[in-house]
Amino acid sequence: MLTYDYKSQSQHVFTVSELTSKIKDLLEESFPSVWIEGEVSNCRMPSSGHIYFTLKDEQSQLNAVFFRGANQKIKFRIEDGLKVLALGNISVYQRRGDYQLIVGLLQPRGIGELQLAFQQLKKKLQQEGLFASEHKKAIPSFPRRIGIVTSPTGAAVRDIINVINRRFHQVEILINPVKVQGEGAGKEIAKAIDEFNETGDMDVLIVGRGGGSMEDLWAFNEEIVARAIYNSKIPVISAVGHEIDFVISDFVADLRAPTPSAAAELVVGEMEQITQKIRDFQTRIYAALTNNLSLKKERFSSLLSSYVLRYPEERLFQYKQEIDDFSERIERTCSHILELLTERLVNLSGKLNMLSPLATLSRGYSYTLKLPQRTLITNARRVRPHDKVEVKLAKGAVICEVEKTVLKS
Repeated sequence: MLTYDYKSQSQHVFTVSELTSKIKDLLEESFPSVWIEGEVSNCRMPSSGHIYFTLKDEQSQLNAVFFRGANQKIKFRIEDGLKVLALGNISVYQRRGDYQLIVGLLQPRGIGELQLAFQQLKKKLQQEGLFASEHKKAIPSFPRRIGIVTSPTGAAVRDIINVINRRFHQVEILINPVKVQGEGAGKEIAKAIDEFNETGDMDVLIVGRGGGSMEDLWAFNEEIVARAIYNSKIPVISAVGHEIDFVISDFVADLRAPTPSAAAELVVGEMEQITQKIRDFQTRIYAALTNNLSLKKERFSSLLSSYVLRYPEERLFQYKQEIDDFSERIERTCSHILELLTERLVNLSGKLNMLSPLATLSRGYSYTLKLPQRTLITNARRVRPHDKVEVKLAKGAVICEVEKTVLKS
């Protein structure tokens, strides 16, 4: 068996911790700052806020850690499959003896950081249903109070106020001033929207600012603003930047305006149109009433000059004479009808007497009824000796008892 006596040699023997520490120092001195390109995999973020992931290419992989203090400023979400450029230093995690990259800066590969963050948040909120049309609230046609969430010193607020006052100055405007760019702007905007909802006396909100770069408009791409708009009970119009600019708040809001001025036109435009229609209707109604009144006056004047109103008694006498004429005609008609009916009754009575069985009996005929049933006897076979019969005559009747029956051959 091969043996080696390290005590007899001058070479130093390291402990695992000593060797790991020296390797750590060596790597950190050799790679104090290095850019590394790779694809993210095995990404996880525990409750500590640190982000752990693996950078890999087709042949190798490298563990990486992005500590909480450094990762707070990134806008996009780190996820598996994302190709990135990472700037950091190489170190060793001594407990496991693994070497790793301590990330100080992370950028998406092939697409800007803000653009990627925009796409990721848009996809997330869309999947949650924040953009769905069934959640959109109708913008009121006649808003009395309009709330504005924007910078108090920007051109946007002046444009909105000027347009509203020019179109319909009776509207009350309330401004909740906020920062619209920079650190903390998103939180201020979300808080202002919540404050308007807490008061509950606004009919519609305009949330926005003037144009700028994507970085300038970024506050309106923050998730906290999107959720504040979605949760607002007051209808919200998003008015951010220029017509070509799109931010997350545009998709969540109940209505998107291409510019702040356009938002003011949308919120009072219909009111202005309806007000003009009311004025037109007032003019038309006044003209119609005036014309109708003139016609009624002419009709009244004509009636005052008519024969009826000038000689009312004469007209009454004519009506009385017409009534007398109608009465005479009715009397004559009724008499004639009564004569016709009397004549017809006499004729029918004569015919009835001719057909009456009493007329036949008066000529010497009679008819016989079998007692006690009082059934008519038309055949001698229907009675027997000792049956009682009643013989009906023209005047009176005779009760008889049958002695015998005689049948004709």
